[in-house]
Amino acid sequence: MVAVSTASARGVPPKRRHVITSTTGSRFFSWKLLILLCVSLSCVLVLASLFSLHSSYLSNADSSNHFKVTRSTVSRTFHGPPKIAFLFLVRQNIPLDFLWHVFFKNGNVAKFSIYVHSAPGFVLDESTTRSSFFYGTQISNVIQVSWGESSMIQAERLLLAAALDDPANQRFVLLSDSCVPLYNFSYVYNYVMVSQRSFVDSFLDVKDGRYNPKMSPKIPREKWRKGSQNLPPRCSYQLSLVVEFILNFQWFTVVRSHAEVIVDDDVIFPVFNKHCKRRPPVDNRKGKLNLKIQKQHNCIPDEHYVQTLLAMHGLEGQLERRTLTYTLWNQSTTKMENKGWHPITYSYANASPQRIKEMKGINHVYYETEFRTEWCRVNSTSVPCFLFARKFSKGAAMRLLSDEVVGHFQVSAMLDTPP
Repeated sequence: MVAVSTASARGVPPKRRHVITSTTGSRFFSWKLLILLCVSLSCVLVLASLFSLHSSYLSNADSSNHFKVTRSTVSRTFHGPPKIAFLFLVRQNIPLDFLWHVFFKNGNVAKFSIYVHSAPGFVLDESTTRSSFFYGTQISNVIQVSWGESSMIQAERLLLAAALDDPANQRFVLLSDSCVPLYNFSYVYNYVMVSQRSFVDSFLDVKDGRYNPKMSPKIPREKWRKGSQNLPPRCSYQLSLVVEFILNFQWFTVVRSHAEVIVDDDVIFPVFNKHCKRRPPVDNRKGKLNLKIQKQHNCIPDEHYVQTLLAMHGLEGQLERRTLTYTLWNQSTTKMENKGWHPITYSYANASPQRIKEMKGINHVYYETEFRTEWCRVNSTSVPCFLFARKFSKGAAMRLLSDEVVGHFQVSAMLDTPP
């Protein structure tokens, strides 16, 4: 006997059972997995974006802190006479230390202090300098400095920060390793201290080759300044087409309030570091590529920074727009492509008493780019324009000593074995 279901017997078809096959299950699982992956990927992208923004913020903060020079908060009150801080920005040692030793020895130790920025790790002691005045004067916070780079102005800021720790330091004079004084200490001290202004060469740079539009809006075009290019009253035009100029850039003398502005700056310096770059020199091996390279902005940071910063702070009315350091540059038209502008180094032969007298006799400067004559005065009194000069060799410095330009000295003191 065959058993037949009641439904079949009644002629009603049986209910169809929905069976999920393995193929259908795989498709369903794949869609769920795909949706899950999309959601997860979206979350990852959102988190990555947030992390990127956070990292960018931290990076900018670190970058800002990197350029910030810290200085301790000190009282503005001090006992004793105000001091001049002599700031030496040097490669390593002080090659003309014997001359500066006589200069400081004939001065009053209560009226000056010395700070040196040298190569990292270099120590000034009896084995590296002839002068005891320089023992231990190197600052602790130093960096590797490259000419034409922002590291030069960073080193200047580090020197100023160290000197500001002493509230008695009221004037700050920046000097190079080839600088010499043209007068004795007493004259220099009285000249600098009697003026309430800073001595900074500064003029409106109207040429397009230096200013980078990317500096705007933090540094607007109308606030862009440069160390001046100026002609002394006795400008020499020789048959060899060598033209002599006085070019002075970062060698400044500033009052304390202006030194604080330079050290505390954390806005203008980062812009200089990013957008004020020295243009690579002409390389004959690059051929036509040099044409493209020479179209780049040729910005030398130390020729613009202090001048532009003080202009941005509205302090130009508190400046004597000239430097106290004499530098003679020449430009030979036959060597323009290879060397360009370069400072003259004085040797024993051309550091004659007559030449020094001519430097000290300059009482006005002609600003070629502004067609302006600047008469050198301090508090309305006519004075010589320059207290210091560069670049001097050891032989030239010895001649200054023998002529007792900076004060009396004993020859026997120079006969000790040099370091």
